[in-house]
Amino acid sequence: MTKFTVTVIDTTGKQNYIFNSNRLRENIGASFLLSQATKEWVKDILETSFGVPKNYQKDPIDISGFDAEVIYANGGNALIVFKSREIAIKFTRILSKKVLTEASGVNLLVAHADFDWENENLYTIVEDLKKNELEHQKYERIHSAPLLGLSVTASCNSTQLPAVDRSGKYIDYDDDEKTDSYLISTETRQKLKSVRKANQELQKIFSKVVDDNIYQFPYRSDNLGRSQGESSYVAVVHIDGNGMGDRFKKHGEGKENRHYINAMRNFSESVDTAGIEALKAVTETLVDSIKSGRVVGKLGEFDLSKGSKSNIFYLPFRPLVYAGDDITFICEGRLGVELAALFLQKFEEQKVTDGESLTACAGVCVVKAHYPFSRAYQMSEDLCKVAKKFVKLERQKHGVDYFSAIDWHLAASGLLGSISEIRQREYRVNNKSWHLEMRPLWLKHDDEWRTWSGFTQVVSKFKQGDDWKERQNKIMALREVLRKCSIKAVEEFLLNYKLPNLPDFPHSSGQSEQLIKQGWNNEICGYFDAIEAMDFYLGIGSD
Repeated sequence: MTKFTVTVIDTTGKQNYIFNSNRLRENIGASFLLSQATKEWVKDILETSFGVPKNYQKDPIDISGFDAEVIYANGGNALIVFKSREIAIKFTRILSKKVLTEASGVNLLVAHADFDWENENLYTIVEDLKKNELEHQKYERIHSAPLLGLSVTASCNSTQLPAVDRSGKYIDYDDDEKTDSYLISTETRQKLKSVRKANQELQKIFSKVVDDNIYQFPYRSDNLGRSQGESSYVAVVHIDGNGMGDRFKKHGEGKENRHYINAMRNFSESVDTAGIEALKAVTETLVDSIKSGRVVGKLGEFDLSKGSKSNIFYLPFRPLVYAGDDITFICEGRLGVELAALFLQKFEEQKVTDGESLTACAGVCVVKAHYPFSRAYQMSEDLCKVAKKFVKLERQKHGVDYFSAIDWHLAASGLLGSISEIRQREYRVNNKSWHLEMRPLWLKHDDEWRTWSGFTQVVSKFKQGDDWKERQNKIMALREVLRKCSIKAVEEFLLNYKLPNLPDFPHSSGQSEQLIKQGWNNEICGYFDAIEAMDFYLGIGSD
């Protein structure tokens, strides 16, 4: 009988840790530290404290003679098999101490279980740990109440914890980055100290698509290509894969222990690679568009501010979280919706080891520059949830497989209330049930009009079509007519402007025929979203 111990490591409060600051530098450092805690630090500790070289951390524990085998370790969670509970606990203590001293604010959850390698099923053990032990820790653990300060203390601008330093010594000042030094806590200092290393790691990952002799990922939202001196916007994009938790369970179920370990490791790595490769494809498309003038030259408004060297320019785009199917990036506001849709397209093209297709949902929140970042991120996450709910309802209604969907909100001013409250207030006129917005959208569907291709075709017709090009007054007049939620009003508009119909959708179905004549289909408007988003679609991903 061979006894081993399996250890599950997870993190909680990830969003709050990464996005509790309105400074992009701190978000960058926080995301990097969180990833390190459950990835590189795990591997480093196994090598330095337990003699398991990184090249051998995937060797079978039952025959290798090493004290541990890593099943997977990525951004936010890890699964490891140890030779004994004593070794597992010792490892946990070392990792916990490192997190406390180098990434304070990151909350680790750890659960151990002993099992008999020959006679017990590892899949069952792991699922039980996740479902019972970790969930118990998440919802019933006692939150710490630290002593925040004694007597007269100054507070960190970002975390409100006691300040221990100033930011100046941890920020590289460039001619274009004259930021005043501000008070910081230990947590914020650790984040700022990690920024340079985080950027180096990002540039390394994207080295084949981003020439670091020309382009650099920005450290500040002001360097995302915003138009200086004009109304400027930033987009926060959150993307999450569909049904991935169930797919992991399904992929490991029924396998004997060695096959389970190999299957889970390979699947985890393939999903992680899929997310990175999709991001690379998006970045490559953006860089090509910049080189060809389709971003800078098309509107002539993007300011690709120079970096620390006179011949290096900042990209108007930066990945923040890229752990498998959990992706968050920030970009110039006019690029957000389009880059999110492009990511979904590229993500679906990736292959993973379970042989099934990948799909995901995206939420995009576009706000004015310097709007509180944490609020914008929360809205993007909520929009992603709305898209996921849409997928769930369509699957229940029509029995279809998972599909990719996208939702967004363009905030001209602030964000007052939840997304459901905003839509009830701004997109339901006179308390009618009619929806001015057609979001969320299918990424693609041959027999559906509420698709990304349908939306982009209508936007393009408004911008370039013979009946609409450079006729802003006519488009704004249509917008006001649509607000009346009246088919008769749309028909009168077409008659008054001597138009045969509104812009058509890709598929000539009965729905499309109704839309182009009446503007509505089943109390859902097909044109309001396109008018609202005209300035937020550049066509950089189109041929």
